[in-house]
Amino acid sequence: MRFISQTLTDGVTERLFTVGDAPGVVWAPAQAADPRPLVLLGHGGSQHRTAPRVVARARRLVTENGYAVAAIDVPGWGGRPVPAEYEPFNAELGELIAAGKPLGDAFARRGVVAAALAVPEWQATIDALTALDWIGPGGGVGYWGVSLGSAIGVPLVAAEPRIGAAVLGLIGHETLEEAARRITVPVRFLLQWDDEIFPREWGLALFGAIGSADKTLHANPGGHTATPTFEVDSSVRFFRRHLRKVTSHSW
Repeated sequence: MRFISQTLTDGVTERLFTVGDAPGVVWAPAQAADPRPLVLLGHGGSQHRTAPRVVARARRLVTENGYAVAAIDVPGWGGRPVPAEYEPFNAELGELIAAGKPLGDAFARRGVVAAALAVPEWQATIDALTALDWIGPGGGVGYWGVSLGSAIGVPLVAAEPRIGAAVLGLIGHETLEEAARRITVPVRFLLQWDDEIFPREWGLALFGAIGSADKTLHANPGGHTATPTFEVDSSVRFFRRHLRKVTSHSW
């Protein structure tokens, strides 16, 4: 891991870093000293590691829960080069958009390729961050990611034993169901009832496939990008229940 820069705003530090080819950012309380939980934020397909929604979510988890929070750019997003493996899917998506046809199947199949590239990068990031004395391996690791963040997050949570709780959703596809069956940690799954990209039946099937006995479905009306803001509040409380608490003196 190589740290590039550090800034401080309203009591929250933002450190830019790279791990291999992956550019990332980690936020934490300014006085963070003792080990604390780490929450990973997987960005959506229209975002990147420092998109406004990602930053806002990270700052809430830092200021309200005392956590460290990290995000990395998926290959092909945030200015990273588009992998050659995406090109057939991107061409197909262009044709579907021009024809006004559904996009979910092509998005999901491209997501399988994105996950194959991004999961090892996330695991290397966890290795590097949990080696820091102000994060440490004992506090627990959470994952928050929907849409593209779940295309990567479902196989990541299934494969990574250090992740102890996850918020997933806004996706569903048969390519994710085998990995979903291997997830056993607490999961909060978000679904938009009128999702125009991933039909609700796909999302319900993926939720049903998740192997965890502790899982909850949060379904709300509206399209793919219309998740209510109160779900962010609920997710903050979800991690507070399932990851180690941080006492104020350790901030």
